[in-house]
Amino acid sequence: MSDSAVIYASHYGFTEAYARWLAEELAADLLQVGKVRREDLEKYGTVVYGGGLYAGGVNGISLLVKNAERLQGKKLYLFTVGASDPMDPENIANIRKGIDKVLPPTMLESIKIYHLRGGLRYSQMIMVHRTMMAMLRKVLLKKPEAELRSEDRALLETYGQDISFLDRAAIVPLVKDIRQGTVCA
Repeated sequence: MSDSAVIYASHYGFTEAYARWLAEELAADLLQVGKVRREDLEKYGTVVYGGGLYAGGVNGISLLVKNAERLQGKKLYLFTVGASDPMDPENIANIRKGIDKVLPPTMLESIKIYHLRGGLRYSQMIMVHRTMMAMLRKVLLKKPEAELRSEDRALLETYGQDISFLDRAAIVPLVKDIRQGTVCA
């Protein structure tokens, strides 16, 4: 057993791919969120949690919230995975707003957060996600062309197609920080 755990929640496999890569790089235990028991968290000094982004929220983040006391004093890392470009400051600000609303202030002070790019798998989407994407498309189609961001245009161009932005190199900064024990102060 490792002193580190990578825990993830993934609908379409993008978050799972990053979690597997992280677990390999860190020689950490890999745990799916639905199979984690509260007492499992006590075994680890370092906990890395990954969840996909859906409608402004992080999939499965309630595990962290419900176990905030158990996780105190541990090195905590959170990585989100979504189709939006993590290099776009507006995207990061929107993701952070959602996280800031959910995580307790004490956890926000001690957790280090990373954003990775996943993709879209329309061919596997459940109805609710497919409907959300269709509504987003309708909103974007009503916007004047001049108001569309490059990401909006890309979404319209690839609507209905499976696309992947998975990049193993994207985990390098996270792996480096975990190895160095870097956490928020």
